[in-house]
Amino acid sequence: MARSNKNEGDARTRLVEAAGRGFRTGGFGGTGVDALAKGAGLTSGAFYAHFDSKAEAFRLVVSEGLATLRNGIAAFQQRHGRGWRDPFVDFYLGERMELGIDEACGLPSFSSDVARADDATRAVYEKELTSLLEVLIAGFRGAHASERAWAFLAVLSGAAAMARAVKDARIRREILAAAGVAAKAI
Repeated sequence: MARSNKNEGDARTRLVEAAGRGFRTGGFGGTGVDALAKGAGLTSGAFYAHFDSKAEAFRLVVSEGLATLRNGIAAFQQRHGRGWRDPFVDFYLGERMELGIDEACGLPSFSSDVARADDATRAVYEKELTSLLEVLIAGFRGAHASERAWAFLAVLSGAAAMARAVKDARIRREILAAAGVAAKAI
């Protein structure tokens, strides 16, 4: 019996990971349950044993994606103290941008699909975004911390989305460099 539960947990973990990759690469509308299940090495039946719908899986992936960003920012704050922003900007617009789109940050990857999603998905996104903002505000401290946090997040997320959308490597570098300057100035 314990083995069965472990296998079920492993299957769910594989499905969530496959859904994260699938929704990042194909978007919500462009990725079907069959592809998500296949990405996990499972069947569609196994998918429905763990999720009531594709939308439920998407909500979970959105939540986890934004939580990963929040935890990453918190780790930079802890490691670098008050000087966390510049190293985080360099990481986010540098090393993170070298990963494939299947591993990209959840905020720019999922935002456009969430904007077209149902109210339940938008509520999950908003809740996670609010939690993310609280971590950022703590890192900004002082006057207008909330506005600065929103601006910081918007610059980084927008730059990541734009840079991934262009084919020309020179334009990509220009977008990332300009956004890095702007984000560090906030």
